[in-house]
Amino acid sequence: MSGMTMQPAAQSASTTRLAAERGTLEKVRTLMRRHPLGTFGAVVLAIMTFGGVFAPWLAPYDPTVGDSTALYHPPSAKYLLGTDAFGRDTLSRLLYGARTSLIIGFGSSMLGVVLGTAVGILGGYFGGWFDAVSQRIMDALLAFPLLLLALAISAVLGPSTINVIIALGIPIIPRTARIARAGTLSLRHTTFIEAARATGCTDSRIIFRHILPNILGSLLVIATAYLGLVIVQEAALDYLGAGIQEPQSSWGLMMSGSATTLALVAPWVVIFPGLAILLTVLASNLLGDAVRDEFDPKMSRNL
Repeated sequence: MSGMTMQPAAQSASTTRLAAERGTLEKVRTLMRRHPLGTFGAVVLAIMTFGGVFAPWLAPYDPTVGDSTALYHPPSAKYLLGTDAFGRDTLSRLLYGARTSLIIGFGSSMLGVVLGTAVGILGGYFGGWFDAVSQRIMDALLAFPLLLLALAISAVLGPSTINVIIALGIPIIPRTARIARAGTLSLRHTTFIEAARATGCTDSRIIFRHILPNILGSLLVIATAYLGLVIVQEAALDYLGAGIQEPQSSWGLMMSGSATTLALVAPWVVIFPGLAILLTVLASNLLGDAVRDEFDPKMSRNL
């Protein structure tokens, strides 16, 4: 009897699990049908991430070792995307550059969005002196263009991957803080927040359970939008000599050279990393648009 009782229970649990998996797959298919361009963006970012993560296994050559007999070698069977001024394989450097550029892109955007969200929510919810001081600091940071501020911070900290992430993440903080603060101010005196206070919810519980979920959609849009922007700004820092340094590889560093020489002698050296940056920025923007449409109630009603 015991075995007979356990068998239907196991079958019931298995059926429930299969039903949940089918429901999840159906939701994914629905999202893909509703947002085909967003799906394209997500696939492109996944491919770029895959190439960066598995670069040591996918790259045909060492990205830091050149062939003195193959300087500016055009694309061929041996070097599929050609070589650079030091005879280094462009494909290998492109794969390793994806790792560096995406680490900086994801790291800087997450750093800026997380810290900016914390400043914005705390200032909007509690107000008082913290809000006044933090907003004046945010105003001071917003007075500088993003690239100029990142260049100044990078010059002070020095060129390295961590420092570039910090330099590109700090300018995002005030831009995110403004949006998080505005969303918090609009929710702070709503009925359900007052009801949560009346039932004895602590401030931290209200922030994490009621305010943050209601502004999460806007924050996800900001994160995906700044991913592409940060990669472009990182390439600009590399070109100006304040970003990633040799022999490390990044897409921006691959394009930093004599424009005349690269355009006339070896255009493939800049074309392929430029296309990688273009595709990544386009993919992040398409994904951001899909996230915005999915989280925007007005857009959801129109779909």
